[in-house]
Amino acid sequence: MDRRSFIKVGSAASVAMGLAGGIAEGAEAKPKASEGEGVKNGRIKQSVCKWCYRGVSLDELAAFSAKIGIKGMDLISPEDWPILKKHGLECSMSKSHGIGKGLNRIENHDECLAKIRKSIDETSEAGFPNVICFSGNREGMDDDEGMKNCFIALKQVVGYAEQKNVTLCMELLNSKRNHKDYMCDRTHWGVELAKQVGSDNFKLLYDIYHMQVQEGDVIATIKESHQYIGHYHTAGVPGRNEIGDTQELYYPAIMKAILKTGFTGYVGQEFIPKKGKLESLAEAVRICDV
Repeated sequence: MDRRSFIKVGSAASVAMGLAGGIAEGAEAKPKASEGEGVKNGRIKQSVCKWCYRGVSLDELAAFSAKIGIKGMDLISPEDWPILKKHGLECSMSKSHGIGKGLNRIENHDECLAKIRKSIDETSEAGFPNVICFSGNREGMDDDEGMKNCFIALKQVVGYAEQKNVTLCMELLNSKRNHKDYMCDRTHWGVELAKQVGSDNFKLLYDIYHMQVQEGDVIATIKESHQYIGHYHTAGVPGRNEIGDTQELYYPAIMKAILKTGFTGYVGQEFIPKKGKLESLAEAVRICDV
């Protein structure tokens, strides 16, 4: 299951996966976080994306995450928030509408904005920080027209986000390999939209993996655009797997660059582990704990 499919799947499937996880045939043994494993410095506040951990129940992942110093979990449905709270975690990025059918088309606005407002209400009531949103796919639309339509939609809801102390984050995704035809696929496009919206409660979700694939120049881009970034995601390039020394990005340097900008939000681990799932997560947390 890839992320596009996960976002479309309802809570029932999520619960079913949780019940099946951990003890199903072929599931790996639960690794224990040894003393000293995980966060030591804590200057980077880290979260994790559940969709990357098939075969691991939400309860197991939340317990392990809390043990190694992770503070939040991205893209968890409200009905599962009590599990996060039980382990002292928050939903660091709440769901709203889907990826392909987004804010760049006027005909999508009613549906998308209704879902965004509902998520703002739920997120605010829970005391959580962020709600995700998406530009949608081009489908032949000019990027300038798409930006104008996104602006029209966001101006209808960003004031409400301000009142509720919630930040809307539009995700930057690559259209080169993973999300063909997605419109918000370059940092400068997203930054220009953020400038037009003109609110601290609308920012970008800068996915490091996606932007390395699409445009590269990650550290310089972060330095130039950090005031418009509200959340980060990680993954190794190529392949979207572990973020260690088997891929081309050097995450300790990227984390240090993020810290230098004064960023206090979340960096979410969103790689798909190829080796031991929870062991790979603990390793990634250590790598980013600069």
